[in-house]
Amino acid sequence: MNQKELKELIEFLIEKDIAEFELERGDVKVRIKRGGGSSAAPDTRYFAVHSAPPVTPEMATTPAVPVVATTAPAPTQEAAPVVEENLHIVRSPIVGTFYEAPSPGAPPFVKPGDMVEAGQVLCIVEAMKLMNEIESDVAGEVVKKLVTNGQPIEYGQELFAVRQRT
Repeated sequence: MNQKELKELIEFLIEKDIAEFELERGDVKVRIKRGGGSSAAPDTRYFAVHSAPPVTPEMATTPAVPVVATTAPAPTQEAAPVVEENLHIVRSPIVGTFYEAPSPGAPPFVKPGDMVEAGQVLCIVEAMKLMNEIESDVAGEVVKKLVTNGQPIEYGQELFAVRQRT
């Protein structure tokens, strides 16, 4: 089951107001459970995908675990896309929570204006209590941080714009 099929399934379950759903297809098991009720707390969907073989290189380093996503819209960047020469966009390889520093109260790993080397840690993305260090894949200057500390992020979401060294 790919990400598009999973998204369509979740949208269908929301549309039909189905609170809990489980599907097993071969070695893939999907369980979706939606919480509801209180208007003070956002409606939450829980889903887990368990698969025997790793699907992507990123998944090979972290086990398949339940992922929590909220139905509340994620904060979007309304700013115009960065369209400058030699800008490289560092994207999130996983779904999780973005943290700019190694611990609360500590200075951020990087801030706009900092020079970074390839392989240097830019941030942490937490996924199910696992802290995943996200490294720069290019050397250059951090031009812009595109997300806020503690923000939930999606796979492939833009995190930093880096002006590559020439």
